[in-house]
Amino acid sequence: MIRCLAIDDEPLALEQLKTYIGKIPYLTLEDACMSALAASKILAEKQIDAIFIDINMPDLNGMDFVKSLYNPPLVVFTTAYSEYAIEGFKVNAVDYLLKPFGLDDFQRAANKVLRQHQLLHPHIAAEQTESSPLLPKEESSVLFVKSEYRMVRIDIPRIRYVEGMSEYLRLFLEGEPKPVIALLSMKKLEERLPKNFMRVHRSYIVNLQKIQQVERGRIVMDKDTYIPVSDGYKDAFNQYMSQQSLEK
Repeated sequence: MIRCLAIDDEPLALEQLKTYIGKIPYLTLEDACMSALAASKILAEKQIDAIFIDINMPDLNGMDFVKSLYNPPLVVFTTAYSEYAIEGFKVNAVDYLLKPFGLDDFQRAANKVLRQHQLLHPHIAAEQTESSPLLPKEESSVLFVKSEYRMVRIDIPRIRYVEGMSEYLRLFLEGEPKPVIALLSMKKLEERLPKNFMRVHRSYIVNLQKIQQVERGRIVMDKDTYIPVSDGYKDAFNQYMSQQSLEK
């Protein structure tokens, strides 16, 4: 079980967190409080694996509180203000829930907490898997990226391919005539995408399910879009194509 602490200065929001934590089979609520100062005392007294914490709170806000921790637990921020998202990920938050959020959104955040907890504690990951048949298998299908001073929702299955441009990425989505330009590194996005996405070039990631054909060492996404496969990624891509091919 992942031991959790819920922190929010709004009573209704705190009750919601407590309720949602209680609905996830691999989470257990160790405590709940309404301020970062109270949370600090709880962390000193109890073993906490993950905290779900509001940002806008009196005395000490959640962001500054997390920054002050020497060895913080896994962190999921909850807030009504999207402008904190980038700063949240800079302090290695596992996820960022924008209020109002429902149980589905909370479940996706909990899934990320579980995966990170298993990476940090591989010796208990097998035990958790065996004892919790309800553990989620699917990856989150949504991410948020910063684009032109906004946090834009991206439905991952709609991504056709991604092109790197220095410090920015262009995300080409199905059904959208123009790409979403995001302030994000290729490596960071690559780590977040599921297995059906593959890096095929220093500047390109493709959704393997959106490839129309491959010709002359290039990937054809549509009649106007050809993506090169560079030498450093050619072996992995050719192996994938070999596994998917039907030949005599």
